[in-house]
Formats: sequence, C-alpha cells, structure tokens
Amino acid sequence: MSAAPFIEAASPHVMNTYGRVPIALSHGQGCRVWDVNGKQYLDALGGIAVNTLGHNHPKLVPALQDQLSKLIHTSNYYHVPNQEVLAKKLVELSGMTNVFFCSTGLEANEAALKLARKFGHDKGIERPEIVVYEKAFHGRSIATLSATGNPKIQAGFGPLVEGFIRVPLNNMDSLRAATANNPNVVAVFFEAIQGEGGIHAMHPDYLRAVRQLCDERNWLLMIDEVQCGMGRTGKWFAHQWAGITPDVMPLAKGLGSGVPIGAVVAGPKAANIFQVGNHGTTFGGNPLAMRAGVETIRIMEEEGLLVNATQVGAHLAGALAQALKTELASGSVKEIRGQGLMLGIEDLIAFG
Repeated sequence: MSAAPFIEAASPHVMNTYGRVPIALSHGQGCRVWDVNGKQYLDALGGIAVNTLGHNHPKLVPALQDQLSKLIHTSNYYHVPNQEVLAKKLVELSGMTNVFFCSTGLEANEAALKLARKFGHDKGIERPEIVVYEKAFHGRSIATLSATGNPKIQAGFGPLVEGFIRVPLNNMDSLRAATANNPNVVAVFFEAIQGEGGIHAMHPDYLRAVRQLCDERNWLLMIDEVQCGMGRTGKWFAHQWAGITPDVMPLAKGLGSGVPIGAVVAGPKAANIFQVGNHGTTFGGNPLAMRAGVETIRIMEEEGLLVNATQVGAHLAGALAQALKTELASGSVKEIRGQGLMLGIEDLIAFG
C-alpha cells in the first residue's frame, strides 16, 4: 500500500513539541530523500547530525538486517559481545580507556554529570560544582537543561539543578576568576564546537589551557562530542584538532547512523568512578545498536569519510563564501564559521 499524500495538519494525538515543517518523508538514498508526494530533496540536515552514512547504505543495511534476524535486545545482565568490540574501537580512536553505552546524547551527558558528582563525593566534596558555558546545549532533562546555556529552553522548568558555574567561551581569565578559591569545583564541561548554540568553536589554545588547568587542579575535563564528534569535522572527535585528550567524552548521534545509541568514553581518571549499581540503562548497549556502531565506524574507515568531511567541508565553506561575498562585504552576513562539515552562517537576523 502506498503512502497517502501528506496534508499539513496538526495531529490530534501527538504532543505539540515540535515546530514541524510540512514535509513527510518516505525514503532516502545516499544524501537525498523523497517525500510521500514524490518530491526529491538534498538532505542537508542528516537527521540533525545523525545519518553519518546517508540513507540505505549498501553495506550498513544488510548488516542491520542480519542483526535483526538474530537479536535486537537482550539485557545488560548478560554480556553483549559487540559492546566489547565497539568499546575497544572507541578506546583505540580516542586514546581513552573505558566505555559505558546508553541510547541518546542526553543520557550520555547525564551520565557525565553523574560521573563528575561522584568524582567529587569520592574526594569528600559534599556539594560538587561543574563549570559549564554560555550558549551551551547538553540536553533537555532537568540536569542537562540546567547545564545548558539557553534561558529560552529553560523557561518554565525551574527550579533548575544547582551546582553549575557558567563562564564565557575561550576566556581563561574568566574561567580562573569564576573558580578562584573554590574547593568544590570538580569538572569543566563543554562542547568542542557548540552546535545548537550557533557553531561556536573552542579555540585550540584554549582547549590546551583548560586541559592544563584541569590537570593542575585535579578536575575532570569533560568534552561533549555528541554533535561535533564521529568524524564530522575531519577528525574522529573535534577536540583532537587541539591535540588533547579529555577525561570524559559523551557521544551519540552519528555513532549509529540512525540507530539510537549513546556512549560515555572515559580516561584513566574517570574510568573506575562508576561501580556496580551506580548507573544503568535498559536499552543502552543492545545488540542492534552495538552492531550499528561497529558497522558505522568500519564503513567510515573503509570509505575514508574523515578525509571526505575535510575536503567537502572546505569546498562548501569556499562556495558559501563566494556565494555570499556581497553579503559578507556589506556586513549583512557576519561570518561563515565551523570546521569540516559542521558549518554555520551568522547573519544580522541571528545576532542583531
């Protein structure tokens, strides 16, 4: 049975939480999608940085079909062999040591916040505090919403969770001043390149300086790579452009090419904070998600997608600069910024 033509109307049964555009998609191939009326589109959204391999990839689809015919879900009470395969690969790519699997970026960030708090409690700090950033976005649970730096999406959900210190981007003086003589600080938490906040990158020198400060003060350096990770900038993880390694790194989105998956990768300072019973998940680490993660990375390596992200991103940035040359000269477009295939255009409407 073919899909009925899409009619723009609010559903009487689905909660009205999204400002939807009047499009219903039926299928995709590579970087293109088709709606239920047969109209073709270039998929520039990619499921909000999720569809790493595009649609209907000839290597991914058979692998997932094979997994579907075997096991979709079991339980973390049992060993899931591909958890170890995927964890080993993420450790290899990141230079870190251990991985916890969940289902979303929000869950990964929530777990990172719990790691930081327990890290503090294990040191005898009763009320641990975490440094977060202006314009940040880490999720919509109460804790991740509190870490987020957007008052508009926080409105209506107070009281927010305490224990966060907010500072501006790329300003070491502000970071030092905000944390001076405060023994409760346990971690610094940020996106290497802010996504929802407007494609604002942490400068490499700043990243290196924060890494050094965390080492000096025995804080956790926690870098949210949910949106900017998994090869989108031309490195596996965006912080790698600065040549540093975090202590905690949440991942999600592109790791499973559309299958829900999240992960928290930890280095030696954080790898053993969680013990049995401290944290858990029902769906996280299930066989289907783990197969999706394993196959995504395998195909990315086979097809050289990191190099592709660098090359296509440079072409796109150059083409945008040429197309918007007049607007850039006049100031109606302020800036084209980002790295690889994580680019943004800021115009007068955005910052005026």
